[in-house]
Amino acid sequence: MKLGVNLLNFGPTGSPEALLRWTLAAEELGYDSVMVSDHVAVTSDVAEPYPETFQDPFVTLAWLAGHTSRVRLGTTVVILPYRHPALTARLAANVDHMSAGRLILGVGVGWSPLEFAALGVPFETRGRMTDEYIEAIKALWSGEDEVSYEGETVSFTGVHAIRPLQVPGPQIWVGGNGSLAIRRAVTHGDGWHPINQTRQQFRDGSGEMARVARELGCPVPALCPRIQLKITDGDVDEGDRVMGIGSLSQALDDLKYLEGLGSVHATLDRYVVPDLAATTRHDEGLELLATLADRLSL
Repeated sequence: MKLGVNLLNFGPTGSPEALLRWTLAAEELGYDSVMVSDHVAVTSDVAEPYPETFQDPFVTLAWLAGHTSRVRLGTTVVILPYRHPALTARLAANVDHMSAGRLILGVGVGWSPLEFAALGVPFETRGRMTDEYIEAIKALWSGEDEVSYEGETVSFTGVHAIRPLQVPGPQIWVGGNGSLAIRRAVTHGDGWHPINQTRQQFRDGSGEMARVARELGCPVPALCPRIQLKITDGDVDEGDRVMGIGSLSQALDDLKYLEGLGSVHATLDRYVVPDLAATTRHDEGLELLATLADRLSL
């Protein structure tokens, strides 16, 4: 199982200096990827857990591509309804070329009604929009000279598109923890990207994904979760413990557990809402990454 690092491209840790420092450390230590998240209009409900300054994911990854050579660059996740799929397809293809084929495109439906309203995007149809936008993006990556798409929420005709360097395109990881996200991952994605769950929730979701894949006659997507990374002085009671929160021994056991479930990639997220101040202790966080890399022989 490969490991990635969730970069915090917002708030006090979202400066270019901090993003570059963490990215270079992740690459040097042997981590597989660095990932960034997405918001376009930071409304009050978004700003509480994810304050400004919020760096654009595509701009950030394109910039980081020029400072790195090996580590993969991904989104956890781009909120698809916020951008026309032709724009997302082009931005993703651009970053894929600029990074020599290192992009992972994590996608999601979004959760903030206020942000949707600010952008003039209908909140109620975001699921259908996401399904169609993934289909449209894949069509735009097909290599056809002109691409057309007809859907309920988006339609276009005769669009010239740039093909990504990766063929048929970057891996698409579908975010979300529920049944609709699992079905979307099976029907449209290469991976399922749930976040911040207990062991039982990950196990149940993995089983559901396999059942849905059998039902639809589709391949089972890769399990590519994002988990917390908050190390405590002693063990945390197992109960409903969210994976990655606990002693170092518990965190290491969590990674072994995920690997046992068949996970091919896990992204480590040091931000446990609402403890944003803890993320500003860069030396402490980077030392933890180094310890994990050593213990896991990355």
